[in-house]
Amino acid sequence: MTAAITRGLSLPEIDLHSYLIEGVERVMTPALAIYPDIVDSNIRATLRLMDGNANRWRPHVKTTKLRSIMKRFVEHGIVNFKCSTSLELSTVCEAGASDVLVAYPMVGANSRRVQEISSRFPEVAISALVESQPHVEQWRGSNIGLFIDVNPGMNRTGIEDDRVDEIVQLARRIQDGRQIFRGLHYYDGHLSSLDIVERERTAQRGYDRLMKVIAEFDRAGIDIGEVVTAGTPSFPCSLSYRPFAGAKFIHRASPGTIVYNDCSSLTQLPSEFGYQPAAVVVSTVVSHPSSGRLTCDAGHKTVSADSGIPTCAVLGSPALVPLKPSEEHLPIEAPEGSLTPPIGNLLYLVPRHICPTVNNFDHALIVLDGKIVGIEQVTARGREKPMV
Repeated sequence: MTAAITRGLSLPEIDLHSYLIEGVERVMTPALAIYPDIVDSNIRATLRLMDGNANRWRPHVKTTKLRSIMKRFVEHGIVNFKCSTSLELSTVCEAGASDVLVAYPMVGANSRRVQEISSRFPEVAISALVESQPHVEQWRGSNIGLFIDVNPGMNRTGIEDDRVDEIVQLARRIQDGRQIFRGLHYYDGHLSSLDIVERERTAQRGYDRLMKVIAEFDRAGIDIGEVVTAGTPSFPCSLSYRPFAGAKFIHRASPGTIVYNDCSSLTQLPSEFGYQPAAVVVSTVVSHPSSGRLTCDAGHKTVSADSGIPTCAVLGSPALVPLKPSEEHLPIEAPEGSLTPPIGNLLYLVPRHICPTVNNFDHALIVLDGKIVGIEQVTARGREKPMV
């Protein structure tokens, strides 16, 4: 695949015709469209990279959001998941998960809600992240397993990976308190800006440090059941790290974006992996405010702007340059001499960051063979109603 560059945003050349939707002109826009056949293709591509071992993947469902898509994972034999919210947790349990890690430091009422959900799904092994004794204490007396969150340098959560004694002692306190110690969680999402060669080099230096932590567990006589690494950018770095393949512990990688993909993941990962966008935003051209400028209805309340500008790429029209959005408006520059789409024309947009974009929608069009076969609720969108 070659790449079309749009002011720093690249997107592999993709056949627009395979995304066109029959009768979509009857649909109110902006609309989220999800293509289950491409979802399945992306799942199969991931399993090929894992030598067919579905047990090695713990996808993060913050991207997936729809219960029906979570069920597709299960149909492919993938039953171990990660999530970040109680709504995602209950949704993936309903979809057939066997094991779910809440990869977020749940505190106070949030931790109590996780325990309530666990009581509804006693057949599901639910675990949580901890990094300190106060975190551990709030799970005492529950059946929630505990992963220690190791900070690889992202400095978002976790215990820094050079504080080895502290990590080991926390595991010992978990076991001394008769709680379930599940293993280590190591999310190196801060490496996304590096090119693939430097990303692998940097990620694997981090994994070397992680293996030193694990060696201290061995010396302390503490078994590590599972080590979870890698979001989407560092996924190939985890796959190629040889010590994980021959380890005594279970190693699982946890990329989630690759189920739908976006402009970022498609440029971060090698094209030979075979990933394709499985979710796009359908938008309507609503204005021609000036020469060489058009506006569509896909502002930042539709296509997330959290990863920067441009927020998306226009399928089939690499010359069109999305500009800074406002809440409901997305201005797009049309180069001089290019054909400017007329008012009322539909654009198919691939977001720069699909995860929060999916979260912007209440419902999604389900598209098979170019036809809308259903409209489904984005089940795990947003948050649960506050519990009092």
